[in-house]
Amino acid sequence: MDLIDVQEIRVPATRADISVGPSEKILAGGTWLFSVLETGLTGLIDITRLGWAPVTRTDSALVIAATCTVAELSRLTPPELRTDPVRAGRGLDSPSDPLALFWQCANSFLASFKIWNVATVGGNIALALPAGPMISLAASLDAEAVIWMPGGGERRMPVAELVTGVMKTALVPGEVLREIAIPLTSLESRTGFRRIALNDLGRTGTLVIARRAPAGETVFTVTGGTSHPVQLRFAEPPTAALLRDRLSAIDCWYDDAHGSPDWRRAMSGRFAEQLRQELA
Repeated sequence: MDLIDVQEIRVPATRADISVGPSEKILAGGTWLFSVLETGLTGLIDITRLGWAPVTRTDSALVIAATCTVAELSRLTPPELRTDPVRAGRGLDSPSDPLALFWQCANSFLASFKIWNVATVGGNIALALPAGPMISLAASLDAEAVIWMPGGGERRMPVAELVTGVMKTALVPGEVLREIAIPLTSLESRTGFRRIALNDLGRTGTLVIARRAPAGETVFTVTGGTSHPVQLRFAEPPTAALLRDRLSAIDCWYDDAHGSPDWRRAMSGRFAEQLRQELA
């Protein structure tokens, strides 16, 4: 751990105890925070002791706390929908039940399953790395982020809009991601999943999730290969040509050691067409 300037770790018991100073950060799982050098960071606010229920259900939404761990989230997938971790990560198995996405996205982490017991849903989303699989999951299901504002009150916005770039979000200083709410209507859809990396256990090169609602609305969500989530929304299943045109308009393909923009563009197009046919 290279947090050499940290002087204090505070553990709030209530929301009123949360106040984030200019040189402090919120600590959820910490699997990324504890792995990189952070100079000038003097304090951490550990929100994992606030006692938030990992998953709750309302009349309209499945609500996942920001402190819900990946292990807890993965248990939402019925055992019969769970596939072999390597196969699921590569997207070779694509059950159409949207609950399969919880398992498929959990298996898209570049991490040992042991990390699942510590890494949190909210931490992965707020970190805003292109390969963040919790971003992929939440965005593809039209999840809404519930954000606590400093001084009281909350605001809401789609997770697909919360992540604005590589390690950039729409959160302002002092705000805390409290939970994400997945509309129950999204869980009535059929889904398809595809992911690729440069090796079987590598970081995501691109990840495409398609979702078709009972009424026909079809949404393709591209992550991993783009600097922020990109959604292509159609009132009804698109033709191959229309889908190809919409994909060609994406202009935020990411470039790093885990894949070139041209490769990510090509594989995303291939996956999207496979999913279009699969859900048709």
